[in-house]
Amino acid sequence: MSTEKVAKKVVELVRKQAWYEALDTLYDNDIVSVEATAPEARGKEAVRGKVDWWVDAMEVHSFKANGPFVAHDRFVVQYDADVTDKNSKKRMQLSEVGVYTVKNGKIIREEFLPFTGKG
Repeated sequence: MSTEKVAKKVVELVRKQAWYEALDTLYDNDIVSVEATAPEARGKEAVRGKVDWWVDAMEVHSFKANGPFVAHDRFVVQYDADVTDKNSKKRMQLSEVGVYTVKNGKIIREEFLPFTGKG
């Protein structure tokens, strides 16, 4: 699958909040996932743990995916989420971009960069 096709499928699935389907069908077994404030996760099962945490911790009111923006073996998707932390009951708006690298039709690296304030 081309980088553009992978990118479009990511956007399609995350808009439906089909996190596990995206992981199972689009990610390489040796995926590297990088968050701004968490340790690097390596391997599909480590990323599955991140998805489990998200599903268990957050009530998602809306989730928007803008893009993809594609060039060569990379693509970027901009995400906006309106969520409530299930434990603290705190509602918040999150905005970040995901930068993805594709090899042999699978995502081998993802890195999330949060929006840190109005410029």
